[in-house]
Amino acid sequence: QVQLVESGGGLVQPGGSLRLSCTASGFKLAFVAITWFRQAPGKEREAVLCISPTDGDTYYSHSVKERFTISRNNGENTVYLQMNNLKPEDAATYYCAAHREYLGDCSGQSNEYPTWGQGTPVTVSS
Repeated sequence: QVQLVESGGGLVQPGGSLRLSCTASGFKLAFVAITWFRQAPGKEREAVLCISPTDGDTYYSHSVKERFTISRNNGENTVYLQMNNLKPEDAATYYCAAHREYLGDCSGQSNEYPTWGQGTPVTVSS
C-alpha cells in the first residue's frame, strides 16, 4: 500500500523552529519528487518547497526562503522540512505529496501529485 505519513507539527512561538517528517511506505521516496504543501484556514493550498530525485530543491513560496530547507534520508525513506524563524503567517496544515512521475522534476501543481499524507498542523503563536 502506497502511503505517506507526516509528523512533527505542533505549537511553536514566533521565531521558533520545527522539523516536519514525511515517511513513505510502499514505494521509495528516492525516485520521485516530494513537495511540501500547506493550507491555512480560509486559504488555498499552496506549494512550499520540493526536493527532486536528484536532491535539487525548488522553492515555491518566496516567503520561506532563508528559513525553510528540505532534505531526504533514503535509508529512512523520509523527507524532512526544517522550518526556522517561524512566523504567524506560516501557521497551516502541512502536507507532503509524491509526484506522479518516476524520476520526474518538481512541480508546484497539486494535481500532479496523486499520493498525499494526512497533514500535520503547525501553529505559530505566543
